[in-house]
Amino acid sequence: MIIAVDGPAASGKGTIARALAHRYRLPHLDTGLLYRAVAATVLQHDLDPAIEADAVASCGFDDMLLGDPELRTDRVGQVASIVSAHPLVRAALLQRQRRFARQPGGAVLDGRDIGTVIAPEAEVKLFVKATPTIRARRRHAELQARGGTQSFDRVLADIRARDQRDAQRTAAPLVQAPDAVLLDTSFLSIDAAVQKAIDLVEAKRRGAA
Repeated sequence: MIIAVDGPAASGKGTIARALAHRYRLPHLDTGLLYRAVAATVLQHDLDPAIEADAVASCGFDDMLLGDPELRTDRVGQVASIVSAHPLVRAALLQRQRRFARQPGGAVLDGRDIGTVIAPEAEVKLFVKATPTIRARRRHAELQARGGTQSFDRVLADIRARDQRDAQRTAAPLVQAPDAVLLDTSFLSIDAAVQKAIDLVEAKRRGAA
């Protein structure tokens, strides 16, 4: 079973995807980490993330980099949003994501184009969203917990800018797949959001039975 979990930044898709992977004993891939790894490589080599050739040259990173906590920083996230808009970067990472999705037994993947591009054949597709203000509150709290000093207004502006880039890019824009089920986590606790996601997966499985 392949479960595709898509949605914008800080919508809760990663938490939900990890919980679903645990529940159904499936391997999980946060595809956003791949783009963050490209971004970190760009920064490490002092390259320009807005130049597609520089970003593509940074796609050959070692898988060990995916475990680096530096990838979770807001700085890397900002650059990841830029490099992920390049069509050739997305093409370079496409097969790596598809191989993960199509391994025996299935997998859970979360990102922004899983149900539309990476695994359009997924048995279950969820599109997780929340309002920009609520997502900014979540991200701001995460950053503060890590010692970050960004203001809430700055975080909100970054969320909105990232949403715009993700929705307007020509390569695999952030859109809800026609057969994806919408899950709005704006006013749900973590536990409630996870339970709702499980209920939606179970409903899909019963429908396919």
